Amino acid sequence: MANNDKNEPLLSGPQDTAAQKAKGRLNQRRFLRSRSAPHTDCAPLVTRNNESIPLYESIFGNLHPSFKNVSIILIVYLGVGTLIFYLVRNQIKGMKTDRFLDALYFTIVTMTTVGYGDLVPNSDLTKLLACAFVFSGMALMGLILSKAADYLVEKQEVLLIKAMHMHQKVGPSEILKELEINKTRYKFILVLFLLLILVIMGTTFLVTVEKLDVIDAFYCVCSTITTLGYGDKSFSTQAGRIFAVFWILTGTICLAQFFLYMAELNTESRQKALVKAAEFVIYKLKEMGKITQEDITLVMKEFEELDIDQSGTLSNSDITLAQSS
Repeated sequence: MANNDKNEPLLSGPQDTAAQKAKGRLNQRRFLRSRSAPHTDCAPLVTRNNESIPLYESIFGNLHPSFKNVSIILIVYLGVGTLIFYLVRNQIKGMKTDRFLDALYFTIVTMTTVGYGDLVPNSDLTKLLACAFVFSGMALMGLILSKAADYLVEKQEVLLIKAMHMHQKVGPSEILKELEINKTRYKFILVLFLLLILVIMGTTFLVTVEKLDVIDAFYCVCSTITTLGYGDKSFSTQAGRIFAVFWILTGTICLAQFFLYMAELNTESRQKALVKAAEFVIYKLKEMGKITQEDITLVMKEFEELDIDQSGTLSNSDITLAQSS
């Protein structure tokens, strides 16, 4: 490759000006979209160069329904379920404590498909109601899995990357790139940490409040968060069921999210291990001395300038915009 051609762009002409204008318009649109994003109340991340990273868009993309809507749906579901099972409480048999608490507890156990068996429907009406609530509850769990955990992890990722780069001079683009590349790994690590906390918390509570030994308490925790629910060990006291209302919901969601991120991380690792045809061609050209790393850097810089939407690919609109004058 001739030296006098190294600095000549692939697409010559005034496309640089057009590309810069397009980038400016894109940034403006992203800023406008950020005003309706669910995390606009968070302060932007500031680097050592006093540059801020605008949180213009969730790194998980636009998630619908919003966290607020999912919370409202969950509250409505629990409220309706508790009211209905409270009204038919005499048609539910089993180990009972407080009437209202038992109704809420039964709703949670049904929604998460834990099904201990300590409270069971005892009439045709309650059996039909349980069938309706278990299917609608599973659909609701899917919504929660897709939103609630991501909402939490997104904020933790920014703090994690900020700590990692605290002593490095990096710009906002590098940090956002780091987030994008390793976001699945960060999500997996955080969910694993939360899962361990929930297991320890549940085991400790069952030992101290429900008076189970350590093995039985751990056994009950595992059968609960996996929704196995044998029923031989469960929350039988009033205090235990108050704790279970919150712990069962968060524990089952966290475990499901853990396996989801594990599968996603494994898939990404396998994909990164594959060598694409373009990568092999570049490697062989470098090996034969046909091109240098400087040539590749120059071409990649040109590619990044043409990639207006920063998607990592060039679309027809990107090429057309770059060539237009």
